[in-house]
Amino acid sequence: QVQLVESGGGFVQPGGSLRLSCAVSGSTLTYYTIGWFRQAPGKEREGVSCSAGVGKATYYADSVKGRFTISVDDAANTVLLQMDSLKPEDTAVYFCGLKLSLREPLCNSHWFDYWGQGTQVTVSS
Repeated sequence: QVQLVESGGGFVQPGGSLRLSCAVSGSTLTYYTIGWFRQAPGKEREGVSCSAGVGKATYYADSVKGRFTISVDDAANTVLLQMDSLKPEDTAVYFCGLKLSLREPLCNSHWFDYWGQGTQVTVSS
């Protein structure tokens, strides 16, 4: 049984940093696509950053480029999202997702097979 468990959310002031972690059990990450998504109230779930395959092809949403960094530890079956220079518009529930393929586009949520329970990130002064 595949399970994804997120941790690391919380409350931070604008300009601050948080690091999200997602531990995956029941599946390897090496040959699949793993990613982070977020959903704010009243909005659709959007892809934030995804990493795929042995070559670790990556995708970042334009809104987070230069501020967020995704990293995958295949040995630990864990994916991290380092979030720096956080803005109030980054406030959302963040989800970790696993797609059992390398299907493009990398970060389309409709193709993902498994999800974590989500962790709240709130950026406010």
